[in-house]
Amino acid sequence: MSLIVKICGLSTRETLDVALDAGADMVGFVFFSPSPRHIGFEAARELGNQVKRRAKKVALTVDADDATLADIVEALQPDMLQLHGKESVARLADIKQKFGLPVMKAIAVETSADLASLAGYAAVADRILFDARAPKEATRPGGLGAVFDWHVLEHLDLKLPFMVSGGLNAENVADAVRISRAGGVDVSSGVERTPGVKDPEMIRAFIHAARATENSTASCPGLSRASTSFETQSK
Repeated sequence: MSLIVKICGLSTRETLDVALDAGADMVGFVFFSPSPRHIGFEAARELGNQVKRRAKKVALTVDADDATLADIVEALQPDMLQLHGKESVARLADIKQKFGLPVMKAIAVETSADLASLAGYAAVADRILFDARAPKEATRPGGLGAVFDWHVLEHLDLKLPFMVSGGLNAENVADAVRISRAGGVDVSSGVERTPGVKDPEMIRAFIHAARATENSTASCPGLSRASTSFETQSK
């Protein structure tokens, strides 16, 4: 199956077009003011319209309330909500019920102990994103360029589609896929010149490197487990 490639934190028309033309499956937009990748609702509306149907639009939020989520949905018209905060399982279920959109829950990983909450989230979420755990002093949960030990996921038996993120770039994405057996990869800081400023050539190089892993992982059982379907699963 094809690897899902997501370019996150896009904020300009130029870099969005580069990601789309290079073949990104998902394009992510950040709605979290402490992030250098944060965009406002007008920018979201403009960029969302630019996507058309060339990729799936993902709105990244961090512990957003219903009013904020409603504004995001109205502006971007996303295909999926990415919940990157401390949202509980009950909150995920509430968001799905209220907004009628698939949700991808980010889980911060440092050791295997961080997978303890996985079963609860997997019962509700449509997709899981494993990201590196941010340092305690960090002001945001992701986009920090940190890599986690992908071997933590090596023997994961998860029926739900899952992706990996955290410090990925064109040089290490093949190892990330090979070790984690993830069905998708998500990059943000790994395709930036400076925090929040995407580099067109780095975007192209990452997508090319990610696509190059597809032949080597075609028979990988992990990709079968981590189905790349975009359809909302029945819970």
